[in-house]
Amino acid sequence: CSAVSTFWIANPHNNLINCAAAGSEETGFWFVLHHVPTGPSAGMYSPGYSEHMPMGKFSNNRAHSNYRAGMIIDNGVKTTPASAKDKRPILTLISGRYSPHKDADPLKPREPAIIERFIAYKNQDHGAWLRGGDVWLDNCQFADNGIGLTLASGGTFPHDDGSKQEIKNSLFVGESGNLGTETMDNEIWGPGGLDHRGRTLPIGPDFPIRGIQFYDGPINVQNCTFRKFAALDGRHTSALAFRLNNAWQSCPNNNVTDIHFEDVPITSRVFFGEPGPWFNDLDMDGDKTSVFHDVDGSVSEYPGSYLIKEDNWLIKHPDCIDVPDWRGSICSGHFAQIYIQAYKPANLKMKIIKNDYHNHPLYLEGALSKSTHYQQYQPVITLRKGYTIHWDKTAPEELAIWLINFNKNDWIQVGFCYPKGTTFSILSDIHNRLLKKTYKTGTFYRTSQMEKLEHRYPSKGYYYWDEHTGLLFLKLKAQNEKEKFAFCSVKGCERIRIKAVIPKTAGVSDCEAMAYPKYIETPIVEVPMPKKLSSAQLKTKDHLLEVKIETYKKQYFHLKDDFAYIEVDGVRFFLTDEGIQLVVIDGHHGKVVDRVTFKNSILQGIPAQIENYVNNIKDHSIVLVTSKGRFISRGPWTKVLEKLGAEEGFRLKEKMAFVGFKGSFHPVWVKLITNEDSAKIYQALPIPVVKKMKL
Repeated sequence: CSAVSTFWIANPHNNLINCAAAGSEETGFWFVLHHVPTGPSAGMYSPGYSEHMPMGKFSNNRAHSNYRAGMIIDNGVKTTPASAKDKRPILTLISGRYSPHKDADPLKPREPAIIERFIAYKNQDHGAWLRGGDVWLDNCQFADNGIGLTLASGGTFPHDDGSKQEIKNSLFVGESGNLGTETMDNEIWGPGGLDHRGRTLPIGPDFPIRGIQFYDGPINVQNCTFRKFAALDGRHTSALAFRLNNAWQSCPNNNVTDIHFEDVPITSRVFFGEPGPWFNDLDMDGDKTSVFHDVDGSVSEYPGSYLIKEDNWLIKHPDCIDVPDWRGSICSGHFAQIYIQAYKPANLKMKIIKNDYHNHPLYLEGALSKSTHYQQYQPVITLRKGYTIHWDKTAPEELAIWLINFNKNDWIQVGFCYPKGTTFSILSDIHNRLLKKTYKTGTFYRTSQMEKLEHRYPSKGYYYWDEHTGLLFLKLKAQNEKEKFAFCSVKGCERIRIKAVIPKTAGVSDCEAMAYPKYIETPIVEVPMPKKLSSAQLKTKDHLLEVKIETYKKQYFHLKDDFAYIEVDGVRFFLTDEGIQLVVIDGHHGKVVDRVTFKNSILQGIPAQIENYVNNIKDHSIVLVTSKGRFISRGPWTKVLEKLGAEEGFRLKEKMAFVGFKGSFHPVWVKLITNEDSAKIYQALPIPVVKKMKL
């Protein structure tokens, strides 16, 4: 069954203390779940017993040099012989979920599986892959694994809602001093990230080594140290990362706090991925919705912030700060999820648009295989906002919208695209996934007034059918309290169910062209960005430098004016005259060393003046540039931007914001934005600026 392991544990209620598991073809310790007992124990326990049985004592164990993982808690075993209906032989590896409860009864309180003082090193793929239920690790150590630890719950839904996976007080080492030995047949030998010395590598020279992978959730990471994770140009090593090629959901309640970094460049703390080797196209649904909560700012330097993928506009707002080295952004907000199940048909691509960023839709293909009778889409959304949802073919006849991670009274408003002539039957219900029971809670009635959507009661709601644009509007509002780590309310999962009678000749249900600009909203910041930690509060010498560049036209009634500034860690430099402003920053220490303006007359008449200035800027300098008014956007002076990293052949428009670098290499965060009405860049740059070594 492709699961050869040193310790194969079918009943978790066993004690493993001071054991070592090394060199297995698959796994060192594998807790694999039999739905019913087999062998000498056959018939002794009720079905599901091992899947809910609390774990015995697991302490002081170690696993090294295993192929798949040092430890796995996941999967099940087929306990019936092969048959015409299921030709797989008995003891075949199948899916299984572990959720420990008192007396192995899922209706009784949870009893967390505690893994203490576990050491996993030199495992080719994972140090540990642990899926729960409450699975908690304490005082563990992971070193020289391809992936130190992946904590998972249940995929599309946590199998044991309200549980969490957690690791505390533990150490992760990306590349230890144990270099290994180069041999003739060792194909996995290459340079280390910090010192470039040759060493054995876990999977391949360019494999993105990572300490913890976020997957599913909710996950809690607390008081953990990450040591010696350093990316190369060509190897995206990072302390914190996300599962590769992820089709499933990403929980906004994944929390990290009290994180420590040693010999981890700030550029290698987090990596959200980019298209290329190992990441493929980075276009699966879970890849697009990656998120975690930096509770105390120990990762990002912004306490209470959320780290998100840089192009996820469903949860971005105007004050978010991009971190190009991480391919992510630092944001604030209140977030949740909706799970949209589509029936009849179940093979559609969904497009969801937040009304305040209508030019940045998110496309989702669904988390399930194409052979299922429904499809499920699982976006992370910003609460108290409006959205529209569209399809690449005719809209589904049935939708079930689940409110996931909504606290009581949380809401969003959604317009679903349907063909003209469609009629609707809409109700709300609560589904208890544990008891497998559903009961109706309310009915939605049609209203001719959009404002009436606000009148949402536990047993009654309204929908607004804008047939001209093709949008069916609903306000999705949670009616019940929710426990901290639960996806659903204490009464069960709140859902809205839509049944639509659609004209048979209907075409593609994509209403975007009709929806906007009618339903455009102005982007606003509901939750202010947290204040960045001061230098005295930081634990490492390297840090992020917050830079903001903005230029736009401003209008007060009949008066028009231009507004432009550059801001460095909260210190703002305004540009008063038409022309451009440069702010020069020492790339070693992050200190502003000079500020200069060049009026239009200089740009046009004496371009050599700005050329000489840029030529005399010291190497290893960050250079910020902005414009004001109808500045001279053409001419010889623009060549200085190429010296600072701008791509050749650019054409400037009336407004410009630019982050450049004077030096011998081209950092990933060099950026030029130019438009007619406004230009804006908010970024966090690594200090000191360091060139990554080539793989």
